[in-house]
Amino acid sequence: MNHEDPVLLHTEGRIRHLTLNRPRALNALNHTMVLRMAEALDAAERDDSVAAVLLTGAGERGLCAGGDIRAIRDDALAGGGTALDFWRDEYRLNARIARFSKPYVAIMDGIVMGGGVGVSAHGSIRIVTERSRIAMPETGIGFVPDVGGTYLLGRAPGELGTHLALTGAAVGAADALLCGLADHFVPSRELPGLIAALDLCTTPSDVAAAVRRYAGTATGGELAAQRGWIGPCYGAGTVEEIVERLGDCGEPAAKEAAATILAKSPTALKVTLEAVRRARSLDRLEAVLDQEFRVSSTAFTRPDLVEGVRAQIVDKDRNPRWDPAALTEVTDADVERFFAPLGDGELGLDAPAAP
Repeated sequence: MNHEDPVLLHTEGRIRHLTLNRPRALNALNHTMVLRMAEALDAAERDDSVAAVLLTGAGERGLCAGGDIRAIRDDALAGGGTALDFWRDEYRLNARIARFSKPYVAIMDGIVMGGGVGVSAHGSIRIVTERSRIAMPETGIGFVPDVGGTYLLGRAPGELGTHLALTGAAVGAADALLCGLADHFVPSRELPGLIAALDLCTTPSDVAAAVRRYAGTATGGELAAQRGWIGPCYGAGTVEEIVERLGDCGEPAAKEAAATILAKSPTALKVTLEAVRRARSLDRLEAVLDQEFRVSSTAFTRPDLVEGVRAQIVDKDRNPRWDPAALTEVTDADVERFFAPLGDGELGLDAPAAP
């Protein structure tokens, strides 16, 4: 095992370990990592000696902070297309994880955002800890939740997913469990014991039983108590009306949410609301990923993604100049363009099977 590899692979007993290994970049995903993970899953599925796959992140800060958005910005500025190739393979990996035939155990400890959600929250056994901070923060960089994020958020109870999608808010363990982004809470101090127990497992049922032995009850959730205002406010038909309801409902947390939303890209907000609502009507993750690829491909050509990454990651002035600058300037036609078919450029994950 080369410890410089961006994805470390090794086997303990019948458990194939995949470790994201860019700790200085908070294990942000690049194209090499995506391809390496896909190859590893193919090999693990073919290998009868492998009972399950375990995904972890190197370092102490988190599983994965998302995709390498600085590289995506550089590609957009250069007029390239490598970002589209990356997304194409990343979304295929997300679908691959969801359909993996053996237990796929993801330890979502620490920061798990964007692409990190994509490689963990579609797994069959998703574990959070008291250190977990899970988010789809794309609207803050002029982008839209992807990697199957609109599928996951669209299926959260009530309008909780809409709230998380528009604000980009990070949630802890209890709220991740409530929203269906995770399955089990395990205290971080118990992770070494859990991993050691998993390494002794020989069957999928052993894996499930080992996780249950270490699982506990997550506390400190906030969203359950906020559903009384989240539902009515985010049930509105437009982002403008959502913001108005949040400001008028009298809850301090709702007013904070309104202010948070108004700092995001107006175009990204309107496209995100439409994407989450359309995702609810799509039965399969693959169909949602096809939709997300259309959205991402269009966002790649729009000015807000480049500007958002500049403001948040490159210059870090936290003062993006969105174009258009106001929600009222984003028309329905502007939004609809993000969902237009791509012709030969479609991702095609949900294409009908050949006769």
